[in-house]
Amino acid sequence: MKKQILVNDNNKGITLIALVITIIILLILAGVAIRTITGEDGLLRKNK
Repeated sequence: MKKQILVNDNNKGITLIALVITIIILLILAGVAIRTITGEDGLLRKNK
């Protein structure tokens, strides 16, 4: 008996979109974290 392997090429596009969205979300979170630490009213200024 031979088994047929079904290849679904649609997964590559969805995976690429998910990767781009994940990178954008991580960049936004990093920007918020940096601003929280070093901003005008940030944690570093409150410690001084």
